[in-house]
Amino acid sequence: MENSKANKIKIAILDLNNGLMNQGMRCLKDLIASWELTVLNSIEITVFEIRQKCEIPNLDFDIYLSSGGPGTPLSEEDGNWASSYFNWIKSVEQWNDNVLNKQKKYVFFICHSFQLACRYYKIGEINKRKSTAFGIFPCHIIHNNYNDPIFKNMPDPFYIVDSRDFQVIERHEIYTRRNKIKILALEKERPNIPLARAIMSIRFNEYFVGTQFHPEADERSISYYLQQDEKKQLIIKNHGLDKWHTMSRLIKEEDKIKYTNHHLIPNFLNHIPYIINC
Repeated sequence: MENSKANKIKIAILDLNNGLMNQGMRCLKDLIASWELTVLNSIEITVFEIRQKCEIPNLDFDIYLSSGGPGTPLSEEDGNWASSYFNWIKSVEQWNDNVLNKQKKYVFFICHSFQLACRYYKIGEINKRKSTAFGIFPCHIIHNNYNDPIFKNMPDPFYIVDSRDFQVIERHEIYTRRNKIKILALEKERPNIPLARAIMSIRFNEYFVGTQFHPEADERSISYYLQQDEKKQLIIKNHGLDKWHTMSRLIKEEDKIKYTNHHLIPNFLNHIPYIINC
């Protein structure tokens, strides 16, 4: 049978996991495979190992998904890859700013990549948390950003998988306003804790958006993590047995991380103008 798929969409996945095995890359590939079934375009995926091999994608791609990863997003961990990564962000910006380039490049930054993008744009303070943020939590859309494309059909609050030792907080109001950067979502409200709420999602510009959580996480990935005895004992030690049971329950609920997984990144992809949905 003749393939009815039209133009090929080229997607680069920027892997910032530094060679460590993880479920996130599998989740991203599965999301793209499922999404490909809903569009008229065929998809070509290329993975770039940013930190381990300093592989940086060129500008031949239509879409870039930049992953989470271990370690600190602060400058003390910077290697040759970091300056190359920031130069890559600048090169995509310059492409999009050129009026002669009608087909723009779209980027989604996840967790560690999100924190690096915040460094690049000087958006807020990045610091180490007092304790690791780990679990399934509600996340709140800032009231004037419900209409952002990535939140189409998303409830408020929606549920996220959070796993980070660092955080972006204390937005720089003047800078973000001047550069039309939009803070889209904040972490769960904690009225009894006198600490700033982390910024959980930002629209850096019309083409760049990101989250400080893991929208690619699915039931299979979290279940795999929870069932490993070493990981289970670590969760119980650091957060208690109730946390383990709560996460085991929440991953199965259709309106929690399943819903976020099925909507948030697909919303980002479906908003790209030259992608023709069935």
